[in-house]
Amino acid sequence: MRKVGIMGGTFDPIHIGHMIAASSAMEAASLDEVWFIPTATPPLKPNAPLATAEQRMQMVQLAIADQSAFRALDIELSRSGISYSFDTVTRLMSQYPHHQFSYIIGSDRIHDLPTWHRAEELRSLISFIGLNRPSDPLQLDLLSSEWRSKLTIASMPLIGISSTELRLRAEQGLSLQYYVPDSVAQFIRGNRIYG
Repeated sequence: MRKVGIMGGTFDPIHIGHMIAASSAMEAASLDEVWFIPTATPPLKPNAPLATAEQRMQMVQLAIADQSAFRALDIELSRSGISYSFDTVTRLMSQYPHHQFSYIIGSDRIHDLPTWHRAEELRSLISFIGLNRPSDPLQLDLLSSEWRSKLTIASMPLIGISSTELRLRAEQGLSLQYYVPDSVAQFIRGNRIYG
């Protein structure tokens, strides 16, 4: 049985923080692969992504092109409406019955887990990998023992990068070098995605 981490996000744009998070989760939970799944309409982010779904998918594919353990799936982009993790997980489990899935989640969202769409059912199906960031440490005492029992902690280095900041840098014509893989920076510039 292959152990797969699910990394959802808008990836608007994907950056090295996402890549390091995926790598940290792989190590902490002994995953075989991490699947990056760009969201169409995330339930917890009110503003629509600036890049198109196709552009965000291309950026993810470019970013992970030389990483054999990383894969990009358009499972959420190919359906309409809000992208709920429960729907994605059940579809993946149906398509890949011999895989064991874990959902990778940042410390800023881990405490929201019990409020997610069909949270109890989701918890019964998969485990979670919480990314413990030095700037926003996990407060596990805020989670019930049922949730804590399904959680593996992955330590993250302090990385002060956000997609919002990178969109602003691109809009201002500033360099994205070292923030995103070179292929992603070239794609953003070549397609004038953020200005």
